[in-house]
Amino acid sequence: MQFKFHIQRYDPSSDWAPRFERYLVELDPLATVLDGLHKIQEQQDGSLCFRRSCRSAICGSCAMYINGTHRLACKTIIKSLRTKNIKVGPLPRLTIIKDLAVDMGPFFEKVERIMPYLVANSSPPKGERPQSIEERRAINEMIDCIMCGACYSACPIVGLDKDYLGPAALTKAYRFVGDSRDEGAGERLSLVNNQHGVWRCHTIFNCQKVCPKSINPTWSIQQLKKRLTRRPSWVIFGRKG
Repeated sequence: MQFKFHIQRYDPSSDWAPRFERYLVELDPLATVLDGLHKIQEQQDGSLCFRRSCRSAICGSCAMYINGTHRLACKTIIKSLRTKNIKVGPLPRLTIIKDLAVDMGPFFEKVERIMPYLVANSSPPKGERPQSIEERRAINEMIDCIMCGACYSACPIVGLDKDYLGPAALTKAYRFVGDSRDEGAGERLSLVNNQHGVWRCHTIFNCQKVCPKSINPTWSIQQLKKRLTRRPSWVIFGRKG
């Protein structure tokens, strides 16, 4: 079956502005959008630039803006789009490197700020840090984050505040704050307790709507707020008195 791919093309080194180019592609309706992009690159236009890695919806590399919403190209079955016209663009609110590839540097820098690793300073008994099934279940959803950047791109606050940590970084922060083995909750809560952290979230739920792993970053952000509001007021607002 023939499908029309409308792909946004833009090379900052030579183009004045982004433009859309059309490609006619023969594909099985059960193929993915990523399959279509590969066929275009291999058979029609080798200059087309996009990212992909695992092709199993677990690496997050192929997050794109497909037919008006954020999706993983490798997970999006063409038949599910219910149209023969497929419009593909890069993640909004991120700087375009070329075509569908965007600069993820700021996204990952913000994740690094919240200390995305286990902090454990004390010596565990018998050399292990046991965790019950219930304790692990409390952070299962957050651990499933594949760092695709879809939630970050969909968040309108990201477009307004370049210093806002964003839903992915804040979800990652709660992933460790809620981890029974972690001993760095106090420091992490201090890192997100500011006008560019949890208090900048407007609870719009765009992040939850676009997550390809069905994670709800807004819930994690609210849990961080709850932890902070249990602290003394001078700790919350960064002053005494």
